[in-house]
Amino acid sequence: MTFENIRIEKAENGITTLWLARAEKHNAMNAPMMDELAQAADQLDDCEQTRAIILAADGATFCAGGDLKWMQAQAEKDRIGKMQEANRLAGMLKRLDSLKKPLIARVHGPAYGGGIGMLSVCDLVVAAEGTKFALTETRLGLIPATIGPYVVRRLGEGHARQVFMNARAFGAERALHLGLVSIVTTPEDLIAVTQEEAEAYLNCAPGAVADAKALCQTLARMPVEDQIDHTANALADRWETTEAQAGIAAFFAKETPPWRK
Repeated sequence: MTFENIRIEKAENGITTLWLARAEKHNAMNAPMMDELAQAADQLDDCEQTRAIILAADGATFCAGGDLKWMQAQAEKDRIGKMQEANRLAGMLKRLDSLKKPLIARVHGPAYGGGIGMLSVCDLVVAAEGTKFALTETRLGLIPATIGPYVVRRLGEGHARQVFMNARAFGAERALHLGLVSIVTTPEDLIAVTQEEAEAYLNCAPGAVADAKALCQTLARMPVEDQIDHTANALADRWETTEAQAGIAAFFAKETPPWRK
């Protein structure tokens, strides 16, 4: 599959980089880019070679949010048309959020609006010192509604209320405090630190990683009273997999499990 607004770079070690490739537009998202990101998620989930995914960006900006022409086109649509475009963005975020593979963002430059939405569906976000973040929708008389479910879930209501309304930019350290960013490092070390985080998943059983991610998502949305039965069943299911049996056997035999390289 050929993409125009993104690209996929696969490494032999199982780490795939998903690039935002609209550097000339500061990687602002338009409709084709959103569709391509959703298609890429389908492709990478089906790719056995891919064990972990790094979300990176060309150019000086990670993502400037919504593309200006895309936003102008939305302004000219009727209510139904506006909702359809909102659902396009929502569908892309939902698809990235539901990736079975670990998704690690490598943020080297500004991330605004929809860019923060993308970061909020990543499992890990590594950002360079000096990076700026902002939810600027209220300056335009709008609200960060479509990305809201993911950002509020990531930050929590208290932290989200600090940045949803005033449109002020904040730095990487504040983003770390808010919970948007996982690790802050120097620009010089950004690639190496992100690579190290991605490589950690290569020591783990791929199926177990996918099930562990699904468990996190399920428990976060499940009533507390249902969690004991669910986790007992989930663990029993995993014990019965050939992957777990191979891992346990290798552990007791002091051998290397088959998924480690």
